[in-house]
Amino acid sequence: MKNFLIPTTLEQDTITAVKSAVNQAKNTNCEIILMMVSETPDAFSSAQFLREMRTALTPSQEEVLDTCRYIISHTPNCKIKVHNQYGISAPIFKGIIDAFDVKLVVLTNSYKQESKRIHQYMVKLAGNLKCPILHLGSEVVKDDFNKALYIENTKANMHVKDVQQFLSQNFSYEIVSQTANFDDNYEKFAPYLSEAISKYDIDLLVETRKSEKIKFKKAKKESVNDRMGLPVLSLYETA
Repeated sequence: MKNFLIPTTLEQDTITAVKSAVNQAKNTNCEIILMMVSETPDAFSSAQFLREMRTALTPSQEEVLDTCRYIISHTPNCKIKVHNQYGISAPIFKGIIDAFDVKLVVLTNSYKQESKRIHQYMVKLAGNLKCPILHLGSEVVKDDFNKALYIENTKANMHVKDVQQFLSQNFSYEIVSQTANFDDNYEKFAPYLSEAISKYDIDLLVETRKSEKIKFKKAKKESVNDRMGLPVLSLYETA
């Protein structure tokens, strides 16, 4: 059984994330957890705390949620759950991943653009967990992905064969091309990347990541996901 966690504020691309999760399930049983994270209410009494926890959805959010539920109602092998989380930390987030037996976290472009600190913190926490992360592209092309370009980090301990083996065991992606990491020289690599993507009909990028100390910077570093607009599957390196 494949379970998927989608942190969300119920923007329109949540629908794309749900469709993508359904496709990743490949007709096997799955549960999709839509997680809505909020700050813990600052209240003096339990009654006030409970009142402030009741946050109503806007009409547009209700519409997105109804659409997601409609999709799942017409997908016999899948279930959907809404999890409201008040306050978040590394141990709590890991506990949620373990409790729901999550195999993949799906991050939408809108969620990563959220300005509230708790949402930014959520994204950073996800990066430090061992669970694979699928960063959806800024442009919606399709819900399912097949052909991947592996971006090899020079300091990575995972060989491309190990990455492909993991993909074959857990997903239906095939690495059809690879390139060295181009963080410091994207402009030079861009024409070659575009040529490879067009030549091999690439619809997914694969990269590895390691834990990082969580810092909040005013100037956000542009990721490969931002630069190329393609979905990125990020795999955690243990060493």
